[in-house]
Parts: sequence; C-alpha cells; structure tokens
Amino acid sequence: MIPALLALSLAAPLPDAAALRAQAARLSPTDITVDLNPLPASEHAALAALVRASLWIDGLFLQQDWGGNASLLLKLSQDKSPLGKARLHLFLINKGPWNRLENDAPFLPGVPAKPAEATFYPADSKDEIQKLIQAAPGELKDRVTSFYTLARRDPKGGLVWIPYSEAYAPTLALMAADLREAAKATTNESLRTFLEARAQALLTNDYRPSEVDWLNLDAQIEPTFGPYEVYEDGWFNLKAAFESFITVVDAAESLKQARIGGELQRLENDLPIDKAYRNPALGATAPIKVVNELFAAGDANHGVQTAAYDLPNDEVVTREKGTKRVLLKNVQEAKFKKVLLPIAQIVLAPKARAHVTFDAFFTHILMHELMHGLGPHESPPGSKRTVREALGADYGILEEAKADISGLWALQQLVDRGVLPKALEGTMYQTFLASAFRTLRFGLNEAHGKGQALQLNYLLDKGAFTVSACRFDVDMAKIKDAVRDLTHDIMTVQAEGDKAKADAMLAKLGVIRPEAKCALDKLGKIPIDIEPRFVTAEKLLAE
Repeated sequence: MIPALLALSLAAPLPDAAALRAQAARLSPTDITVDLNPLPASEHAALAALVRASLWIDGLFLQQDWGGNASLLLKLSQDKSPLGKARLHLFLINKGPWNRLENDAPFLPGVPAKPAEATFYPADSKDEIQKLIQAAPGELKDRVTSFYTLARRDPKGGLVWIPYSEAYAPTLALMAADLREAAKATTNESLRTFLEARAQALLTNDYRPSEVDWLNLDAQIEPTFGPYEVYEDGWFNLKAAFESFITVVDAAESLKQARIGGELQRLENDLPIDKAYRNPALGATAPIKVVNELFAAGDANHGVQTAAYDLPNDEVVTREKGTKRVLLKNVQEAKFKKVLLPIAQIVLAPKARAHVTFDAFFTHILMHELMHGLGPHESPPGSKRTVREALGADYGILEEAKADISGLWALQQLVDRGVLPKALEGTMYQTFLASAFRTLRFGLNEAHGKGQALQLNYLLDKGAFTVSACRFDVDMAKIKDAVRDLTHDIMTVQAEGDKAKADAMLAKLGVIRPEAKCALDKLGKIPIDIEPRFVTAEKLLAE
C-alpha cells in the first residue's frame, strides 16, 4: 500500500518556474528604509555590527526548522536555471521548502511534510515528552519546558536535554563576537549593557539577566536579538526560534503612545472575566517603543512580516518586570498602503470603506501587543502551570486571538474614558474587519490566521458583522457586546486551562466558511503581504 503522504505527493505536481514566480509575487517587494542621518558615527558602527550579527541568524533558524535545509539551500544556490532561481527565491522567502501561505505545502522535490517537531525533538518522542511536561515540578521538568533546550536520544534510547549554548555553539560564538563589537562601538551605556549581557547569554544559556537589561534599554537603537517565539514548535509551543529585529526608535511617536501604557492596570481590573482570573498587580509599566525597522532575520523574516511584537515570553521575567511592546511603524505603513486599503475596497460594503484609517490600524496593533500582557497567565490561577503548558499547540492560536479581540475591547474602554479620541470609535471596527481578511490570507496553519478565523466567525454568528453579496459591514448596535463576550470566552478557556474546550472552539470557529471564502477569492490580485528589501542596511554594510 502506498503511504498517504506519498500518495498526496504523487497527486499534487510541483509548481513550475512560472507558478513559483506567481507564488513569490503574492508578497510585494518593498524597500525598507530608515533615516540614519540623526545618528552619530558611533551608532552607525554599532548598527553595522548588529546587522552582521543578524546575518548568522538566518542560517541558525534554518537549522532549527528542519535538518535538511542546509544541504537543500546549497543545492538550490548552484542551480542557475530559471526553475532553480525561482525555487531559491521562494525558499529564501519562506526560510525553507514549504510555502507558509499555502498551509506549508512543499514546493520542492523530495521534501516531506513540514515536521511539527522541527528539530527540537526526536520524531518519535511526543508522548514521552507530553508526560514529562505534565509531571511534578522539578529540575527535569525545568529542562523539558525550557525555551532553550533540545531533546535528543542517548545511545540507550532515552531522552537527554541539550542547551542551545551547546547545540549551536560555533554559530553562537560568532554572533556573540559581533554583539560585543557593537557594544564597543556604541556610546549609549544601556545599549552596551544589554549587548554584552546578550552576548554572554548566547554562550551560557542564561537569558534572564539580559531580558531585564533589554526591558531597561533606553537608546536610539532598539535591537531584539535571540531565541524568542515558539510557533515553529508545532507540538508544544515551548522551544524558541532565533530571530533578530534591528530598529531605530521614533522618539516622538513613542512618547505619544506611551500614555496608553499607563492604563494597563485599570484595563486589567475591568476585564470581562471572573475577578479570580484577573491580576491585581501587573508587573512594571510596559515600555512602548515605536521604531523603524532596519533589518530582520530568522524567525522575524519569513513569509508574512511582523508588524509589532510583545516580548519577552519568559513568564518569570514578565511577572516581575512586565514586557516591552515594539511597533514597527515603517513596516505597518507599507502593509497598510499595499495590502489593507486595496482589500477594504473589495471586501467591505461601500459605506464602510471610508472608515478604514492608518491611525486605527496602527493603534489596534499597539493594543494587540499590550493585551498579550493582560489576562490569565496561569491555568488555573495560583497553580504555577502556565497557559502555554495547559493548552499546548492551541496556546499560540488562542493567545493571538485573545490579543486581537481584547485589544479591540480595550480601545473602546479608552475611548469611553477620553484617553483616546472619540473619532476612533467610528473607524476602529471597520478597520479591524478589513484587517481580518488581511490576516486570514496568512493561512490557517499560522497562529494569527487561524485565530482570526475564530474571531470573524464568532462575530458573524453574533450578528456583529454582517455580509451581503460577499461584502462585509459592521453592526454598530451589536459589535461592542460581541467583542466583550468573545474576550470573556477566550480568556476563560485560558484561565481554566481547558484543552478540550479549546479544541472544540477551534474546530467550530477556526475554519474558513463559505461567506469568508467568497470574499477571499476576490483578493487574488492583491498581495498578501510585503517582501522586504533592506536597502538602508545594505548601504550601511557597504560603507
């Protein structure tokens, strides 16, 4: 009997050069530029060293994602035919041989299905590791659940846990050297402190001190560098992939947005969930940095580009110090102009289109990141079991949906209190609705896409969104209550750690229904996202 995977491979012919170029064209090539003229020569040198350090990260991410990536990349780079060049281009876009915008469908010959375990665990170890995760706290469980360890088989077939600092030692040593070069170049003390601490963390596997230094960073340069997001771990959302964002702070815009950070405790106190699930004392006030991206690498640069992020993910650090929210303004502006506005013209009812604004788009992304830090962090509260541990692979999807919908709820609270202008109420719901279709196009294999499907279907079921002839609108009489109710439902599942309920919610709502597919089918000529060209970074390295 032919295995199902092989049968599927035989039934689906691989794309030719023209088809590959068409797939790549779904991401609009976009020059990413930053004005570096206000920065002194010392910071130019520091930025150049940080970009050089980041160049190592792409290779490291490929190594983490699949063991066959390195040899495959070498083979592709040697094929100068039109087909070979098209394959290489799409490989570099996706950081691997699976199209992230096509539910991870392979586009190269001889490639298996994308392994959910990546290279973090042996392929036959899922049940063993699940038992270890559910075991009582202790040193072994700490190693198992660490963001920064790999599982491997010992000669007798048992599991051993290897720290990243050992598994990736040669590459990490090169990265650390570049970070230290950047530290020597900068004249900013807080930046130097962070870079030296992060270089040390790469070599020791102890990231917490440098996470605190990153939260305390006060400089014109804002680098995010190291293992952070866990989405590539399709089994447990535990193991962190390496990424890098090298950015320059927009000081005026950061100051403008910072006032919202002071509202977080009040928002937490008013969350529409049981009082026992709220945190009466959040960590330190969350820093909010608005930045312009100079360079991104690894997990930060594949497929759909990151518009903002909320880090660190280490719950020990976030409980004590909070998190930092970073908004990539130049990236968001590119997404809004090239993707969101054209989508709105097709999927929204005529009267709703005029209410789509960049301010609403930008401010909701900020609230999305802020809301990652609010709501349940233990399942159940006081148990010391994280929501991540309780919900497993569902965690990332529900967490993104939570941040999205509770961010919309929070914007309404801030408008009602006069913290944000009343005019925002007339644009934020329509902009959110248009952006839902932008996110759905990322695919249901991606946490943001599946989480957005959940939200859209819920709000349609509640009558808060309406649809006629494939065009969508907002029912302003119902939207506020529906947003509140969905915020309640998702956060309650998180607080209770009810995996069965999470599975059921995603099975029912985390799908593309006919009314959404009708609209999505009309968006074929609109790019799904941008493909960045880091032209300022290239000029900087050439100096």
